[in-house]
Amino acid sequence: QVQLVESGGGLVQAGGSLRLSCAASGRSVSDYVMGWFRQAPGKEREFVAATRGSGIFTYYAESVKGRFTISRDNTKNTVYLQMNSMKPEDTAVYYCAAGITGILSREDRSYRYWGQGTQVTVSS
Repeated sequence: QVQLVESGGGLVQAGGSLRLSCAASGRSVSDYVMGWFRQAPGKEREFVAATRGSGIFTYYAESVKGRFTISRDNTKNTVYLQMNSMKPEDTAVYYCAAGITGILSREDRSYRYWGQGTQVTVSS
């Protein structure tokens, strides 16, 4: 199976930017649909973005569309989430996930492997 490790989380001021990385090992990210999810305290896990194939095909939650960008670098076996114009409501633990269906999806059940998460905090 593939192992996923997120990094790049931290504290950022509202309106600022942050880039998260998801480093994969064991298998190549090219073998999976890759997604980003987030979970704020007291809330359920929420879909953020997903990509498949070469990374040209992408899917975003309405709450982040136009602000966040998902991408992948197969040579580095890493998936990224570029977050711009960040808002306090973006504060959450962000998780990277690998799906096996081959279809872009916002559903948890479409993803088999998950990272441990990285904390993102946006100050007002």
